[in-house]
Amino acid sequence: MFDIDKWQEIFATLGKNKLRTFLTSFSVAWGIWLLIILLGSGNGLQNAVMQNFESNAKNAIWIWGGKTSIEHKGLSKDRQISFTNKDYEIIRDQIAGIDNISPQFNIWGGTSVSYKNEFGNFTVQCVLPEHQPIEGSKILQGRYLNKIDINKNRKVVVLGEEVHKSLFKAKNAIGEYIKINNIPFKVIGVYSDGNGWQNRRVVLPFTAAQKIFNGGVRVSRIGVTTGDATPEESQIIEDKIRKKLAALHSFNVEDRSALGIRNTLQKFDQTQKVFLGIKIFIWFIGIGTLIAGIVGVSNIMLIVVKDRTREIGVRKAIGATPYSVVSLIISEAVFITTLAGYFGMVLGIAIMEGIDFLVDQSIANAPATTDSGGQPIIFLNPNVDIGIAVGATILLIVCGALAGLIPAIRASKIKPIEALKYE
Repeated sequence: MFDIDKWQEIFATLGKNKLRTFLTSFSVAWGIWLLIILLGSGNGLQNAVMQNFESNAKNAIWIWGGKTSIEHKGLSKDRQISFTNKDYEIIRDQIAGIDNISPQFNIWGGTSVSYKNEFGNFTVQCVLPEHQPIEGSKILQGRYLNKIDINKNRKVVVLGEEVHKSLFKAKNAIGEYIKINNIPFKVIGVYSDGNGWQNRRVVLPFTAAQKIFNGGVRVSRIGVTTGDATPEESQIIEDKIRKKLAALHSFNVEDRSALGIRNTLQKFDQTQKVFLGIKIFIWFIGIGTLIAGIVGVSNIMLIVVKDRTREIGVRKAIGATPYSVVSLIISEAVFITTLAGYFGMVLGIAIMEGIDFLVDQSIANAPATTDSGGQPIIFLNPNVDIGIAVGATILLIVCGALAGLIPAIRASKIKPIEALKYE
């Protein structure tokens, strides 16, 4: 049953010791607030990194040429390694474990793309149909490239979402013709690929583009996916590709500068392990801060008992039971931790929601200013699981009760005659 007199006494005690009450409450609120901020920030970083991974298949391997840094078989270093159609064909035919493969021929920047009176400079990317699952792009309108486009050297294009908005505004682009360096191409689709800069590209059939733009047999890079391979199996496939290309281009297989390889499955696995470590660290720091707050509550309750020793002695002398004394001290501890913990939780969630809103606005309003690159998202949706936030607050309240238990038991054992003599 709710004891009005007891709570009036608790409020009166807290009111008499405003500074002590504030500092105790602050330490508890700070603990739960900091935990929520750390968890939300960790989630924001993880969500952003995972979003950036979504722009490519998680099991993709990208290969591009570099410069040799080691002399090999009488050949000097600083040789540029460049790919041709032959490299793509050998990897496709001789490396096991690959389920999709596409060469890529890029025409970087300065490429004039126009539709009627609208103009822009965008990256032209020339690929095969297998490029879509490798890069993870999603068709918004129309379709992607197909084998007929490749075999018949069709002059067709798939526009990135930002290119479509820039040239066509809200108009349907399917079936319309755009010009790339004054050469007409029919629009067959519009795609989205996660990051803004990746949506500022025009995708052409690989075979037609090599002929139209004098690409010869040049290949900028090669992308593959490794099916259901584990990170270890993906590493084996990567090593086989490196050895095969080292033999073809006569460079030392240990020369990491000669060949650029990005294994997204390896990176994804490593990133997950890193974020697991970050989460453990966040919980370690957060729980440590909560414990500091609970210790503060316990110490304050010890001081409360010490300050009210004579009062407790009088209570017991006139018939107060040990339970009533314990209940009074614990109720005060629980009230402080509940109020402060709730305030810290609400403030932490409110700040994370505010940051989430600002991040969303920043992403929505950010202009796509580059054709061949851009800034990846570094912070996204820094939310906190409400269940975790409430659970941590409840745990804090329980710990607050336990923190007040030791001083309460000590108070209940005070003998009235000794308490009355206490100075």
